[in-house]
Amino acid sequence: MIVKSLELNHFRNYETLHISFEKGANILYGDNAQGKTNILEAIYVGGTTKSHKGSRDKDMIQFKREESHIRISVEKKEKQFQIDIHLKKNRSKGIAINQIPIQKASELFGILNIIFFSPEDLNIIKNGPSERRRFMDIELCQLDKIYLHDLSKYNKILYQRNKLLKDISFRPELRDTLSVWDMQLVEYGSKIIQRRSEFVGLLNEITQSIHCNISGGREKLLLSYEPNVYEGDFWKELEKTREKDLKYGQTSIGPHRDDIFFSIQGVDIRKFGSQGQQRTCALALKLSEIELVKKIIKDTPILLLDDVLSELDNHRQNYLLNHINSTQTIVTCTGLDEFIRNRFPIDRVFKVINGTVLHQ
Repeated sequence: MIVKSLELNHFRNYETLHISFEKGANILYGDNAQGKTNILEAIYVGGTTKSHKGSRDKDMIQFKREESHIRISVEKKEKQFQIDIHLKKNRSKGIAINQIPIQKASELFGILNIIFFSPEDLNIIKNGPSERRRFMDIELCQLDKIYLHDLSKYNKILYQRNKLLKDISFRPELRDTLSVWDMQLVEYGSKIIQRRSEFVGLLNEITQSIHCNISGGREKLLLSYEPNVYEGDFWKELEKTREKDLKYGQTSIGPHRDDIFFSIQGVDIRKFGSQGQQRTCALALKLSEIELVKKIIKDTPILLLDDVLSELDNHRQNYLLNHINSTQTIVTCTGLDEFIRNRFPIDRVFKVINGTVLHQ
């Protein structure tokens, strides 16, 4: 699959923009704060309906404007798709595929598979568990619409259960209704646990091989799913923690507290790994993501690299660049030196200056 073109109207610092991409490496370079990342963000929104930064719709609309429009032309397995996203300040966004409006965002998922790699991702290992849960959810939601549905249901039920736990302290008679939410929490939570376990198992096989190559065979990485509660024990453990949950007004167990475990020679590198080990692991994880998506969808995803190369040493830069040449890649950077130095084949170059993109 490839992104053929992107059109923007009143998005971030772009009044209007029309940009066409090649199927190989596309470089967006220029000084900081000129709008390079905004282009990547728009593509990401076009594939997932959400900002990779978690920004609200109204924050992506150009200052003093009420609406913003993103249009992406996609070619996938010889089929053409046009994705239109209308962001609105005070209303829900509008989404259309080939000019036909859709009612649910989930209908868009799967047309455009995107892997976003930014300097923040290099900290995914040492940051808190929420970052690693987000990593699992972003990829699984793109690959599996059933998972997206189950996760959405789980989050809504979790919200309602937590609200009820707080309400019970004022209205004790509501306690009898708690089991209704517990049943649903276990039903959808168990599906999430099962799917995450399968996903991390597949990812581990690929990550181990890539990490071994990057580290020159000196280290063996183990990646495993670390569920907060096991699928078969969820109901029993939920009953055990009921009094605690009532006391604190929140649900203390469930997949909303899961993690991924990373170890090298038995050492937990989340806590005890060096910065170099953590970064090598993060790089292996993102490259594994590409290979896993290829394996599942039988196609290549779109890779968005946001100023990542400046954060990597020469060895890791070379490894990354050598392993993405079969994938359409859109890269932001402040200069072309790193690509020239690494002899990276460039298909199209754009210079970004204060919301203006110049094809070179």
